[in-house]
Amino acid sequence: MKKKVILASVSLILASLACSIFVGGPDYPATPIPVSTEAAQSLHDQVNRAAATGAASGTVTLNITEEQLTSYLTYYLQTQPNLPITDPQVQLQNGEMKVFGKVQQGLFTANASLTMTVSVDQNGQPKIEITQEDFGPYPAPQGLNDAISALMAQAFTGSLGPAATGFRLERISIANGIMTVTGRVK
Repeated sequence: MKKKVILASVSLILASLACSIFVGGPDYPATPIPVSTEAAQSLHDQVNRAAATGAASGTVTLNITEEQLTSYLTYYLQTQPNLPITDPQVQLQNGEMKVFGKVQQGLFTANASLTMTVSVDQNGQPKIEITQEDFGPYPAPQGLNDAISALMAQAFTGSLGPAATGFRLERISIANGIMTVTGRVK
């Protein structure tokens, strides 16, 4: 009997070491935003259509949904080595973009959230400012604002791809699950 208890205890300890321990953090959205290759591809296709339209009219307008942005960010993060954030969820509401993710340090995992405003700077480039950060029990990493801003700007210009050349942003608005990006082709 004693051997069975010891064996069960050792098995439980080994199983718990193989997994991570969740230590809290902000709640994820109540309704998860689905991730799909189709949504990421639809963003790419939409950008190509907008670029073609912009070449003819001089104006580019993109309406990007939470599902498209969440899917794009998920696949983008998978290509970046050593990033501590996984499982992103992007909400677009009330003029703000809120990005949720899971952060892992050693055996411990926590939910994290970043709230940011997205606007256009005087050079027609995306300007991303973090207004609130919550990493659960972890301190926010130093230089986070600059790193996230650079990552989001890179993801944004990367998603525009060839359309980004000769493109000047004019306005970015966020409401009701949609980010509307407007600009002009130079």
